[in-house]
Amino acid sequence: MGFWGYFVVGRSDRGLVECAVFDESRDHLELTEAFADGWQLWQHPPEPELGDIDSLVRGLTKETGAPALAAYVLDSECAVVAAAGPAGTSWSACLGRAAMARYMEQSEMDIGELFLTPRAAASQGAAWAAAAGHIANTTALTRVLAADPDPFVENLFYDLLAELGIEDLADPDAPEQHPGANGGRGSGG
Repeated sequence: MGFWGYFVVGRSDRGLVECAVFDESRDHLELTEAFADGWQLWQHPPEPELGDIDSLVRGLTKETGAPALAAYVLDSECAVVAAAGPAGTSWSACLGRAAMARYMEQSEMDIGELFLTPRAAASQGAAWAAAAGHIANTTALTRVLAADPDPFVENLFYDLLAELGIEDLADPDAPEQHPGANGGRGSGG
């Protein structure tokens, strides 16, 4: 069984966990990684639910004044991604489209009904990165958004962050294992 849960990314000079948008779930958030320029990655288990991630990122963006991004990971196979910028713009995408399509078949929905194509999502992602002060390559973003997980979608999520300009500050000699990617256990074990 893979990892199920949320990843939340934002930029602030204080811990994102202190933001009011997390009042109900503060005790369940765990700092996973700190990146350059105040970017933070927090992890939250699937229960209790964080609610609508579109609303979550809009609220976090409003509170911090910086772009925010969140993902809900389904069994390390695919993820729903939502992002918002300070100008009120928001976008969503999915990672692991083939697996997401299989999940959606159960609800008799088509993936195209809910998610932008990888190319359209990449264009939105590049605009989001620009609002964050980064330059993103839409071709590289499209490649990440169209890729199949190998082997875990969490690795694609980290690739997405890197393409959006959120750079890892981890020890360069450390193994390249990301939260949830270690047999689906997440960083909490």
